[in-house]
Order: sequence, then structure tokens, then C-alpha cells
Amino acid sequence: MSTWDEVRAGRELLRDDDLLVLDKPAGWSVMGERHDTDLVRLAADAGEKLWPAHRIDKVTSGIVLFARRLEAHGDLTRQFNDRTVAKTYLAVASGTGLPERGTIELPLSVGRKNRVRIAAPREAITCVDGVWTVPDDAVLPGDTYPSTTTFEVLRRGDDRTLLAVTPTTGRRHQIRVHLAWIGHALVGDPLFTKNPETRTGLHAWRLAFTGPDGVRHDLEAAPGEDFEALCPPGT
Repeated sequence: MSTWDEVRAGRELLRDDDLLVLDKPAGWSVMGERHDTDLVRLAADAGEKLWPAHRIDKVTSGIVLFARRLEAHGDLTRQFNDRTVAKTYLAVASGTGLPERGTIELPLSVGRKNRVRIAAPREAITCVDGVWTVPDDAVLPGDTYPSTTTFEVLRRGDDRTLLAVTPTTGRRHQIRVHLAWIGHALVGDPLFTKNPETRTGLHAWRLAFTGPDGVRHDLEAAPGEDFEALCPPGT
């Protein structure tokens, strides 16, 4: 079992009295799990109280912002809700047929077993000039969540593509579901690949936000070797 000091060693991008920004390893949950890979629980066991301003999935590596004081938490979470935070992910998508730039505007819903899906039949999805949409009359009844993801191709491999991805909206599993439903699921994503042989190809790369002191922070976490190996240069 890792200690809190071991997990955050070399991974703190910013720490002050109000906040902590951590480059989270893949395989660790931000919070909400009842075992030893829960970062908030691990920190609490070491005597440090943290309040996540947002979350990224357990399979995703990269930048996570925590408040170190409850008084700072509301302001930080409000920025995510107001979309004044700038987020960019690195994603390794299967296939090489994506355009150089694209926008995925597909509504999400929650189906059986709490699984996130596109709120429309797959055959209703169309792509025109690099924009994926569904007609309004194809959207399924029930609670739906408008969702927009933009991407830019950084590098193409033999059978996969490295993308810089920006989720304009911040829905649960948004990037993972959007890419899968347009036919380019993330490499190693257990939502869409049974028993994947690699880690999931998603990394929270850049985050820009304003601290409680009014200072704007623009941070970047370089991906680790385990991520780089999914789509190395020259492939």
C-alpha cells in the first residue's frame, strides 16, 4: 500500500494554503471508493483534509484540483460550473480516420446500470465538415444533457491517433463516450474494451483557473511513459 507522501512525491504542481494541484496517476480514484486507491481517503488518513473541485476518472491520469480549505472549495467548484476553467486532455483514439480538427455535439443520457450513452440511436449520428450531431427528432425521451467536445489531431500512428481534446461541457465520461460513439474509442478503455491490455489513453494535460487570491494559474502535466507508449512518436 502506498502512503500519501509516496503518491504525491514529484506530482505536486501547485500547493498553497488554499489549494493543491496534483498530477494524479492512472488507477487512482479522486474520492468515493472504499479501498486504498482513493486519494481523498489516503490524504485524510495522513492528516490532510482535501475537497475536490472536480473529478477525473480512475483510469485517467493528470491534473486534479483540490481545495485545502472548505472556504476555498465553493469558489473553485463554481468556476467549473460557470465554465471559466480551461481544460485540455490528451487522448489516444483508435483508428486514423479523424479529421485534423472536429467538434462532437452529441447529447448524453444515463442508461441501464448507470452507464452513460449518447441520447440517440447510433445510426442517427451524422458528420458534416467535422461536426458530429444528431437531429432534434432523434433524441430519445427522458433526461438528456447537451454536450460538446472539440479535438485537434497531434499525431497519427499506424492504427491510432493522439488528440488534444477540450470538453466544453464537463459531463461524466463525456470524452470517452463521445469518441466511442463516433467510432474512435479510446485505446484501453474498459467501458468499451473487455479486459484491455493497456491503460486507458486519457490524460488531463492542461488546466487554467483562478485561485481564491485572484491569481490566474495555467498549469500543465506532461504525460508519463505509460501514456506515451500508447502512441509513441514515429509510429
